[in-house]
Amino acid sequence: MNRRTFIKKSAAGTAAVTMPFYLNPLSKERRLKIGLIGAGWYGMVISEAALKAGGAEIIAVCDVDSGHLHESADKLEQLQGTRPGTFGNYRDLLDMNGLEAVFIATPPQWHALQFIAACERGLDIFCEKPLSYDIMEGLSMIRAAETAGNIVQIGFQRRQSKAYKYAKQFIEEGKAGNINQIVAQIHYRANPGDTTIQDPPESLDWDEWCGPAPKLSYRPSIGHFSWRLEKEYGNGHLVDWGIHHIDIIRQIMDDGIAEQYTATGGIYYLKDQITTPDTLTVNMAFKKAPLVWQHRMWGTGDLNPEFNNGIFFHGDRSTIFVSDNRFAVRPAGRDTELTDLNIQTEGGMQELHMADFLAASLLKDPSRISCTVQDAFASTTSVQLAAIAYETGSIVKWDDQRKTIIDNPQAAALMKREYRSGWQHPG
Repeated sequence: MNRRTFIKKSAAGTAAVTMPFYLNPLSKERRLKIGLIGAGWYGMVISEAALKAGGAEIIAVCDVDSGHLHESADKLEQLQGTRPGTFGNYRDLLDMNGLEAVFIATPPQWHALQFIAACERGLDIFCEKPLSYDIMEGLSMIRAAETAGNIVQIGFQRRQSKAYKYAKQFIEEGKAGNINQIVAQIHYRANPGDTTIQDPPESLDWDEWCGPAPKLSYRPSIGHFSWRLEKEYGNGHLVDWGIHHIDIIRQIMDDGIAEQYTATGGIYYLKDQITTPDTLTVNMAFKKAPLVWQHRMWGTGDLNPEFNNGIFFHGDRSTIFVSDNRFAVRPAGRDTELTDLNIQTEGGMQELHMADFLAASLLKDPSRISCTVQDAFASTTSVQLAAIAYETGSIVKWDDQRKTIIDNPQAAALMKREYRSGWQHPG
């Protein structure tokens, strides 16, 4: 099946998935007392999702930008009727009396230290993806959670998508035949922002924002929101955004971490603006089927841009294209028709994912968790290994039994980043 045949889109249909909006079963009895660490854009996205789901109260907020801190406290007071306490240091928030759980929505260089500190205090945790900045941090986070025995949910909300669940069922029923190749991609035109070195905003403690990561000279292109394409903080488009596709592919295929990685690409269009590839192709040798990741952050992306963001499952009976709310399939053979379904997730993926966490924490029932720390480690490590393959220009082989890169000392050395002076790596 040639992917370009998708351009000739034919038969279309709709599949409406309906379900009642999920409210936490204990939401009327009591509310989970939560502290938010990282009150920027996405910290507020997950906090508002929790309030919509029910059974949550944000009693504390922490951010190293005083502007974010006070704006988020104002907004949360408006939404929930009570004003959260405000903190400039997450350690002070964690010591707050009455705290039961935390949301971690800081950039990835902070996840491990904040996650482990919350585990040591016995708090339940909802942590945004990726799990960690480096592989050794992730292993330390698993150990901390297993020791604490707390409820942990990682923010892979696309596990709630009805379209992806439909694709999984379709494949498991054999309707696509044997899946012999998977292609995932997210093409888009990036706008890195102002790259001029300058003083940080007066409201921002830039030293604390950088934390254990290298303290680079401030410019808006690596600060709030834009850090995703900076190697030292976000580690690039695949690690930041593509990780969602890698995670859902692993879930659909019931697979672990790929055994081998190769990567080619570079910074061709956005030279001197970003430090991670604007053009990238990665081959991942998963056990169930080989996976090709590709992105272009310039031009039109795919020949037909409507397929710029999504996953192709190529089976010998049919090819599937699936994205958040879409499922398209064309059977193998000549002159077959494309069936294109719109499959909405009523209630919202983020709200449903958060509702699972709230129910698990309030009921102390880990079976309600949609993404465990161990599973999140597998998805995060998958994209980290791809980034290492790109950085070293080498074949990277993963030994899952030993949890290490083998036969490649240069690549293995990148499993752990040295923290800057004054910080201690947990691994």
